[in-house]
Formats: sequence, C-alpha cells, structure tokens
Amino acid sequence: MGEKVAATGSDLSDRQLYRRKLRTCLEALERMLREKRFDRPRAVMGLEIELNLADEQGLPVMRNEQVLQAIASPDFQTELGQFNIEVNIAPHRLGGRVFEELREEIDTGLRYADRKAAEVGARIVMVGVLPTLTNDHAVLDNMSRSDRYSLLNSQILAARGEDIALDIDGVERLEVESASIVAEAACTSLQLHLQVTPERFPAVWNAAQALAGAQVAVGANSPFLFGRELWRETRPVLFEQACDTRPEELKAQGVRPITWFGERWVDSALELFEENVRYFPSLLPICDDEDPGKVLASGGVPKLAELRLHNGTIYRWNRPVYDVADGVPHLRVENRVLPAGPTVADTLANTAFYYGLVRSLAEQQRPVWSRLPFALASENFHAASRAGIDAVLHWPRPGRGGRGGGPPVRVPAVELVLEELLPLAAQGLDAWGVEAADRDRYLGIVEARCRRRTNGAAWQSAAFHHFRDRLGQDRQTALASMTRRYMEYMRGGEPVHTWPVD
Repeated sequence: MGEKVAATGSDLSDRQLYRRKLRTCLEALERMLREKRFDRPRAVMGLEIELNLADEQGLPVMRNEQVLQAIASPDFQTELGQFNIEVNIAPHRLGGRVFEELREEIDTGLRYADRKAAEVGARIVMVGVLPTLTNDHAVLDNMSRSDRYSLLNSQILAARGEDIALDIDGVERLEVESASIVAEAACTSLQLHLQVTPERFPAVWNAAQALAGAQVAVGANSPFLFGRELWRETRPVLFEQACDTRPEELKAQGVRPITWFGERWVDSALELFEENVRYFPSLLPICDDEDPGKVLASGGVPKLAELRLHNGTIYRWNRPVYDVADGVPHLRVENRVLPAGPTVADTLANTAFYYGLVRSLAEQQRPVWSRLPFALASENFHAASRAGIDAVLHWPRPGRGGRGGGPPVRVPAVELVLEELLPLAAQGLDAWGVEAADRDRYLGIVEARCRRRTNGAAWQSAAFHHFRDRLGQDRQTALASMTRRYMEYMRGGEPVHTWPVD
C-alpha cells in the first residue's frame, strides 16, 4: 500500500478512460504471456514485514515520519497508520543457508531501526495487531500523510456511502463504527513473495490458497483489537470489514468484496488479473502516459501501470503480481495471510513452512486442489483465523506414494501439520536446495508450536488472562502489561513457544 500516488480531481473523474487503459493493459499482458516474454525460471523469494510503533509502556505512538527520518534507510517505508512502518527485505535466492542469512539480516536491521526509533520516543513491535491500540487511535488524524491513503479513504467511503461498521464476534464481541479506513492500519502483516514462471503460476497460487488455513493456524498472532479478545487471527475479518466498499444492499446482491479469498482454483495468472478488472470498479483511476501496445510493438517492456495500481487495491490473500526488474517482466505470487512476529525466528519459521510446503503441494502428481473443494479451502482459512492453533480443518485423506487418497475429512490443524504438512514442507525445502540445518531449525519451531499448542495468539491470550484474572489488573492495564512483556521477549529473540506466561 506504500506506492506513491499523485492525482488531481480531473484524473479521478475519468473512469471511462481508466477502464479502457485497464483493458489495454490486459491485452498487452495476454500477448506477453502468449509470446513467452517473461523471465526464465528463478528460485527468488522476497519478504515485507509491517511493524507497529509503541512507547516503553507498550502504548501506540503516532511518529512514523520521525522514526523513518531517524532510520534514514530506503528499506523502511511508510504504512497506512502513523503508528506503522514497513521494512522491505531484498530478494534472496532460495537455497543453501538462506534462512540463516535472512535471520542475521533482518535481526540486524530491526535492532538498528529499534535503536533509531528510541531516539524519537518509539519502539518497534512485530505483532499482528498491537494489543493496546484503541478505537480512539484509529482516526483520520492518525493516517499517514500520503496521497494514496487519502484517496483510498475517500474512494472507499464514497463507494459505501456510509460509515464503516466493524462487527466481530469472537471470544468477545466488538461493535464500532468508523468514518475512515484507518482501522485497517491495525493489521500488520508478513508478506511472502515467490517469483514464478507463467507456466508454474497456477499450481503455485492454487497451492498457496490450499495451505492458507494451515499457515494461519500455526502462525496466528492477532487475538486482540480495540481492547477486545476476538479471533485468534483477527486481521482477516478486520481487513474484510474495514476496507469493504459495499453497503448492506450490495452485500445482499452478492457483490464481491475487495478483500477476497477468491471463489475458484485457476488455470492461469491471467484469470486473476481479468477477474480484478471485471469485478471491481477502480478506486484509484489514475492514468499513465504509456501505451502498452506501442511499447510492445517497439520491442520494449510495458509497465502496465494502471493494471498494477488497480491490482494493488484488490486485497486477495494470495495476490498475483506483475513486475519488471532489470528490464525483464516477471510474475510473483504474494502470500499475505500471515501476521507479523512474534520474533525474527518465528517469522522465518513461518517463511520456511510456506516456501517448503507450497513447492511440495504445487508439484504433487494429484494436487490437493483436485481433491479439496475451493469452498472448503476458504472455510479452512476462516476457521483457522477464528481458532488459531486449535482449529479443525478440512483436508483430503493422504494416499499411498503421494498419489492422493479419499475425500476431505475434518482433522485438527496440529495433527495435520505434524503428520502430513511438515514432512511435505521438509521435502519442498530439500527440493529448493535449502541446507538441512536451516530446514530442521525453522521447521522445528513450527513442530514445537504444534506439540505445545502455543503460538503468538495463544501466548498473548494466556499472558493477558494472567495479568487480569490472576493478578487483578483491569483490562487496559493487563493489555499494557502483556504488551510490555511481549516486547521484552520479542527483543530477546527466542521463539514464542518458549516464552513463559507468568
């Protein structure tokens, strides 16, 4: 969401021109796919981590501009809320000791950023939703100063024609109304990119969709929002509601939301870009001067600026990405289902689990999506968001020799991960050429979470109830106490399943 946008009133009024440009971009993309103009196969991965800013008491601070000035690195960028920043990790080749290299790089970068943030009265917190954030913080005055964010806010509210209503029923219930999309800034995510060839794209995207529920079950880290204990991973339902362009009448008509799991498995990347153009009106109808057809005719590579901008306002949990690097176009699958944190080690455990598992599932002779109805994959994602590590998921029975088995059955997430998915993830990391030491260390963290039934969300809930129910603190004090303890252990770096509660 951090892409810079500049627009005028006349730009925003010309939706017909923008629609024509989108169709021209789609035609260019289709031609490039047909003529095989994309990058050769490369095992390249990339990470983005969104971060919260809090003071030493664990309370939100609205100082992202000052923090970014102090850090003074292009790797760190603004995010929607003034209590957010994002760090972009340079692409790495999957293989060897890549996860240990990433651990050192990310840990060094975050420790430096945290020191610089402390100079302006802030500390960095890697968590899905900052537990001490309140509805009073999620106001328009606390939105980052950016044309993109202000335009998105005005366009979403204009499309709705009414305030945004949050109604989340979890362990407790939250009902609030907001006059802006700033509540969405409470969501801070880990985004995992994998560059793929057009031929491999549909298998990788389908695999990523199929494993999303298991990812969330083991990685949930967002149990609190605005002082209420809700879903174990509250980000998805918050994102869906806070960015919803539909009033109740359009929901009743079955109009699709812009925060979308999807509705079917795909056979090509083009299908997803076409759906985005067909189903969703533009939120940022800003036209570029480029003529993609002329660029292709001259032997060049088009930026497809309108398509990329539009694509960036459709919040699929696994997003198709078109990009150009060093003059060569490529496709990526951007996995967006995971929260940030709790530690660098936990983040890389989630990363290793995803990259290993997505490769194994994508290469199965009888792929999981041929045996798992898409509706059940979507149900898995939401069930895992609600229950976290205690979720029960639908999954096809394993067959002999990797050939697949019977129809889906309901199985506890921890059982599924321990007995089937972790071995598949290990096979996938081996296929990437990841060294055994990295494979075993980071998949071992996921295994330990499952055996102890403890992830970030479970720890946060247990620690909150320790401070409130056992020590007698009131709700806000208990949330602040838990958040300070979280920050302490986060900086210590040991995985969350090892953290004591008392």
